[in-house]
Amino acid sequence: MKNVQGDTADLWDNKTLKIKIMTLTSQSNTVADAQTVETARSLRKLYFIRAAFSVAWVILVALFAKTSMEIASILLIIYPAWDLAGTFLDMRANHSAASKTPQYVNAVISGITAVAVGVALQKGVPEALMVFGAWAIGTGLIQLILGLRRRKFLGGQWPMIISGGQSIIGGSSFILLAHDPTKGITSLAGYAAFGAFYYLLAAFRLSRTVNHSAATA
Repeated sequence: MKNVQGDTADLWDNKTLKIKIMTLTSQSNTVADAQTVETARSLRKLYFIRAAFSVAWVILVALFAKTSMEIASILLIIYPAWDLAGTFLDMRANHSAASKTPQYVNAVISGITAVAVGVALQKGVPEALMVFGAWAIGTGLIQLILGLRRRKFLGGQWPMIISGGQSIIGGSSFILLAHDPTKGITSLAGYAAFGAFYYLLAAFRLSRTVNHSAATA
């Protein structure tokens, strides 16, 4: 009789343990899903902002590149400076990331580039384009790495992955064609326009992540 009671008690304890484990797992999954949705929403908002900035930058460059070299030069410095600010906004939006090393590296590169472009402009536009090209290659590589890492848990990152690759190619062309007389600051407008396009694609793709998570919650 004691053995039967002991077996029953053990069985009950095992069932209770399983229920507790299932409850904890469910709670953990709920927290993880909520965190994913929060991150996706924050990044979606940031991507829309960055796309809007790029569009505004392209318009201003088109207006002033041939009429006011001073304003065009300021715009050339502003672009990497904005990327520096955008990087910190990205870290805040994705505050739960295990490692923020790529963002910190990107922030340092963008900060140095903003200063280097200003210095290079004292020598000429070709020199500034070469600095901008080196920056585009570095930040494109970091964007590619971040896109690949985030794709695993957020999805919707393939536009950022493609954008990173395109940035590397674009940066290389800026360096190779910097001294081409037909090139100038206006040649960067296409680069920024593609960036805006990819940010918009990523934002809309993240909307699917948010909606899917909300529907399955």
